[in-house]
Amino acid sequence: MIPLVRRVAAVCALSAALTACGTARAPHPAPPAPSVPAPASRPPTLAPGPAGLTPVFTNGRRTPGRTVALTFDADMTAAEGPRAAKGERFDNPQLIATLRALKVPATVFMTGRWAEQYPIQARSIGRDPLFEVANHSYSHYAFTGDCYGLPTVSEGRMREDVERAYAAFRRAGVPDAMPYFRFPGGCYDRRALKALTSTGVTAVQWDVVSGDAFATDAGAVARQVLDGVRPGSVVVMHCTRSAAPVTERAVRTVVPALRARGFRFVRVSQLIGAAGGRH
Repeated sequence: MIPLVRRVAAVCALSAALTACGTARAPHPAPPAPSVPAPASRPPTLAPGPAGLTPVFTNGRRTPGRTVALTFDADMTAAEGPRAAKGERFDNPQLIATLRALKVPATVFMTGRWAEQYPIQARSIGRDPLFEVANHSYSHYAFTGDCYGLPTVSEGRMREDVERAYAAFRRAGVPDAMPYFRFPGGCYDRRALKALTSTGVTAVQWDVVSGDAFATDAGAVARQVLDGVRPGSVVVMHCTRSAAPVTERAVRTVVPALRARGFRFVRVSQLIGAAGGRH
């Protein structure tokens, strides 16, 4: 018979690498079950309008909450490609940098052609949680006749133009563009609303025109915004240096002035959600 002391020593020698002698080894806990990510909620949209037409959103609720959405149109047509190749700037990185520095959430209505010209910027904006990217058509052609001299897209190609813009966003690295559409020039009619019904977008207009397009006086642009903003307002501005050269300076005046009045900046999706938009 092996003496008790020798048996204990043998056991300790065998288990020393795993646990201290004389201490019971606790079993390993079972690995946690892999977590299943919750499905991402869909951005809010408005219910279809009369006769199932594409709904149109102009402003949020006029509540005491004092929210306001700054929106920026990143315009560029296919015909402007040669001008961009020669050095004309249809982007405005300084504006985006200022919005980031001031921590101002915003919605950028981008054309597909702009995303193709500036894919790095489009991806940076689209992946920044401060911003959201929405659709401003592919070509920035008008969806009605007689719209500020813009070329027009035929009724049969309206849906295609919108879908082509979303495809351009995805290629640029913007995977989650919002289901919101801004008509070029803000021009639309019943025919255009009907043509886009199957896309499921909500058309987004505005109730405050900044007047920044081709403006040269930043102070005048800021005053026009400050005079027009009400709770729930949607402000339309531009994100193109060549067509709106003073927008960034105007924003540096508008933002602190509105905050001093108690306004809080939100994205369009937040205004639509607060207005009872569907998810």
